[in-house]
Amino acid sequence: MGDPRKARKQYETPAHPWNLAAIEAEKIIKREYGLLRKKEIYKMSSFLKKYRAIAKRLSVDDSAQALKEAKDVLRKLNELGLVSSNAHISDILSLELKDVLARRLQSVVCRKNLARSMKQARQFITHRHILVGDKEITSPSFLLTTVQESVVTFKAKSALANESHPERADPNAQIKEEAAKLKEEMAKAKHAPKKEEAAAPAKAKAEVAKPEEKKSESKEEAKAEEVKEETKAEEKSAEKETPAEVKA
Repeated sequence: MGDPRKARKQYETPAHPWNLAAIEAEKIIKREYGLLRKKEIYKMSSFLKKYRAIAKRLSVDDSAQALKEAKDVLRKLNELGLVSSNAHISDILSLELKDVLARRLQSVVCRKNLARSMKQARQFITHRHILVGDKEITSPSFLLTTVQESVVTFKAKSALANESHPERADPNAQIKEEAAKLKEEMAKAKHAPKKEEAAAPAKAKAEVAKPEEKKSESKEEAKAEEVKEETKAEEKSAEKETPAEVKA
């Protein structure tokens, strides 16, 4: 039985802790789900391993007791949102570690947009800002049922209950607004040349509609040039005649 004064370990560690592939996979999981230590991974892995062992045992047993146990197990996992209501006992074998990690309170808080990241969700939980129904839960690893997931909120007294709180506001909101304005300006700039092109044919039509005016203007200009040339020729002839008159 063990010493009652010491809590028994509730999870199993890997048989080969220095497996490089497992270490790299655990690093990715820690970063993706905002975990602080591998102990949290081992707890969820042990939870999954336990129910997989139960599923293997019950899938080959046709007794009445086995059917009753299978029904209870499926009901519990359905409440946790891990299997559907019409699932079979063999469906438990297809569950993965990520399915269990997604049911943790930390993951649910982030998924419900109560926090901007997994790390921030963990901080809100450990700092006693989160309520599950009427209960204050301070464990990020707490597995939520589908009913509890719908009642995850902030404390009424918490400053974070206000959606305009700086820690809940989107830090990229201003950048997004500027990007939207830039897109609108670019769209207007694209449509502007099309308007000018549409106005150009109208100008061409107006020019075609008044060809006589252009012709009259060109004739008047030609006459004016001829008059200028005649006056220049007369002035030159007058200059040539003046020296002869002076000699006489």
